[in-house]
Amino acid sequence: MEYQNTINKEFRVTGPGLHTGRTVTVTVKPAPENFGIAFRRTDRTNIVTQPALADRVGETSRGTTLGSGRQSIATIEHLMSALHGMKIDNAIVELDGGEVPIIDGSARPWILQIIRVGLLQQKAERRCFTINEPLHFEYAKTGSVYDVEPCDHFAVHCEIDFKDTVIGRQTADMNDLSEYAASIAPCRTFVFLHEVEPLLHLNLIKGGSLDNALVFVNKELTSKQLKRLAKTFNKDVSHFKVHDGVLNTTDIYFSNEPARHKLLDFIGDVRLAGCMLNAKFNIYKPGHKANNAFARFMMDYIKKNSQ
Repeated sequence: MEYQNTINKEFRVTGPGLHTGRTVTVTVKPAPENFGIAFRRTDRTNIVTQPALADRVGETSRGTTLGSGRQSIATIEHLMSALHGMKIDNAIVELDGGEVPIIDGSARPWILQIIRVGLLQQKAERRCFTINEPLHFEYAKTGSVYDVEPCDHFAVHCEIDFKDTVIGRQTADMNDLSEYAASIAPCRTFVFLHEVEPLLHLNLIKGGSLDNALVFVNKELTSKQLKRLAKTFNKDVSHFKVHDGVLNTTDIYFSNEPARHKLLDFIGDVRLAGCMLNAKFNIYKPGHKANNAFARFMMDYIKKNSQ
């Protein structure tokens, strides 16, 4: 029998959001048994507590946004991934703004905070749903495929396929959540250089930098492109170098870091199904839209098979 966990004491993280660029302070607090994970904005006069559930997600463009309108909370996936990866069942997340800070673009900073404050084992039995039959789900809009195999613990095989790019086809595996902190949590978000300017024009990635994302380049840059890039990031042209297809000042942690990051995102998004799951997930071309559709599919499956 496994018991529920919360954190031993609260912790705070402050930083800019990836898309808004606004500085937000997040306070993660312990929560009682059977509470689950929920978010709320303290910068609103009418404070609404929003359960972290797939059917409460309002937007999935370049991230997972809980709720909508003035109560929405964007980019929750890395924090949710860390909470899932560390087997935290109950927590309340308070923000004084509308987007979770991007920090370094991975889940590692959240993991370090969780390790620092420690876990508190609770008395209630963990709510964990075990899948005992093969399941298949496809999200046609993105060509994403999710196959589920029976397993007595949570495991993921992830495959991504970016044709005609420096990334190409990659796979990543996590055989057990015990591997999460070292092998998955440090892997950072990524973007292609040709996507940067359009995203800025869409009023996104205002908080993006070469410190919190891997920028991939699939063709040689002209001097004009370098100058425009320097202006975009407010850097000197000499600052930019391309090494193994990556425009950055930091090295890739793993040769398959993009696939591992997609796996990281999935771990956060699938936790929105409402409980921990025992199954082996084989996922192909995952993304936030498809992940959310799959998490809703799992919510329905759990509801139908829990009676």
